[in-house]
Amino acid sequence: MHDYSIGRVALILGLLQAVGPFAIDMYLPGMPSMGHELQASATSVQLTLMAFFVALGFGQLFYGPLSDMLGRKRPLIAGLALFGLASIGCALAQDIETLILLRFIQGLGACAASVIPRAVVRDLYTGHEATRMMGLLMLVLSVSPILAPLAGSLLIDLAGWRSVFWAITGVAAIGGLLSTLGLKETRPREQRTQSSWSSAFSGYALLLRDRHFLAMVLIGGLGMAGFMVYLANASFVLINHYGLSARQFSLAFALNAAAFIGAAQFGPWLSRRFGMARLMRASLSGFALSMLGAALSCWGGLPPLATLIGLLFVGYGCLGLTLPGVSVLAMDRHGAIAGTAAALMGSLHFAVGALAMLLVGWLGSGQPLAMLLGIAGCALASWALGLAVLTGQRQAALTDV
Repeated sequence: MHDYSIGRVALILGLLQAVGPFAIDMYLPGMPSMGHELQASATSVQLTLMAFFVALGFGQLFYGPLSDMLGRKRPLIAGLALFGLASIGCALAQDIETLILLRFIQGLGACAASVIPRAVVRDLYTGHEATRMMGLLMLVLSVSPILAPLAGSLLIDLAGWRSVFWAITGVAAIGGLLSTLGLKETRPREQRTQSSWSSAFSGYALLLRDRHFLAMVLIGGLGMAGFMVYLANASFVLINHYGLSARQFSLAFALNAAAFIGAAQFGPWLSRRFGMARLMRASLSGFALSMLGAALSCWGGLPPLATLIGLLFVGYGCLGLTLPGVSVLAMDRHGAIAGTAAALMGSLHFAVGALAMLLVGWLGSGQPLAMLLGIAGCALASWALGLAVLTGQRQAALTDV
């Protein structure tokens, strides 16, 4: 079925999958200095992150069907080219408005590297090989939130925040070269005739009428929103209010990412032992209690750094247990259109997260209490919805999923 090694494909697709996360995480340590140089408020700087998320979510709805109709390589290479050109523009931007626009365009390009590699895996592999390949891709995605801020802080210390975008441009160029030379087209022309925009949007319409799907997506989306609020505000809080350096911030961020990733590895074992619904209720409760505790600790003043990081570590560990299970439950009834369901779920997650970032920005961008109230609000809403959906008759139906 394919004539090149799984290791080579994993290397290429893994690099492509890392493009989006690196474009998000690498520049986080530089956000305060970016605002200072461009004479922009914390709210305006956060809009550069929100614009990327909105584009990343919006674009997912289109890249999947587009790659079904045109093949995988052409949309992938075009997306990487758009991403690279926008990254150069970001590195040269002289005002915050231009940077926000270019980050949106950059996000549209990054969608190709996020969505299409998963489609390539489905084209090439089945069964054990497909599982192994997806595991390798998930490993790359898991490591990138830890390595990217550390790499970004080193670049920022050496050459300023603009160097991050030059580095990301280089990653896109390498990805484009490897895609051109190292990947063959995996969707034959005869299969493309079966795909159309109307079939894709019919699938989206079906999903939007499914209350179970929407409830699960909203539970996960509110949880993701709590993490996206942290992404947008953490550098301002930890650098400006706690006095951390860019490198110290990247280490603190990596610790929370490690909690999220590490806990997720125990999810399959725990769900088999206790049942999916029970695990989801417990992890959502832990997420809500930890984040509520963090917000209350900040109510009377700035809490000790160790207290804040400890509560965030526990909370995001619980979120790491929650999100994979919620995704499984959301798509359980839609195996025939799993790709469409995954794309819509990702788009809605980013939409909920972007809205939460806007609301927290209105409360007070880069302020510790506003950040923690926003995270706690998302966590409590996710917990309340989960408690309503994952109990009673629904629990019996979901426990053995």
